Amino acid sequence: MLLKLSGVFFVGLALLGAILPLLPTTPFLLVAAACFAKSAPRLHKMLLANKMFGPLIYHWQESRSIPKRAKIISLLSMILAVAWSCYLLPQWYLQLLVFLLVLGPFIFIYRLPLSNGNR
Repeated sequence: MLLKLSGVFFVGLALLGAILPLLPTTPFLLVAAACFAKSAPRLHKMLLANKMFGPLIYHWQESRSIPKRAKIISLLSMILAVAWSCYLLPQWYLQLLVFLLVLGPFIFIYRLPLSNGNR
């Protein structure tokens, strides 16, 4: 029951991430899929059947990889978000903080292998 509730919670966070800038969507869906795989196979299948996020989840579960298009979109989104944040923030130390907070996830996604696109 706890895994099922956690999965629902992370789907909710993913939905917020689809709307709010700088809040990720895909990592929350991956956690939700992992929770549902153990506790609610029907909900897990629903996530995998989703046209937009299903292939991302499938490729991650199968090969720890992401499609090229998803990688490009996520990296460009991070660059644009950091650039916009640095433009809005007047203090250099806040700009540096934003840059440093995004640097780790940027490197992680950059180093992920590309999926072969089957599915």
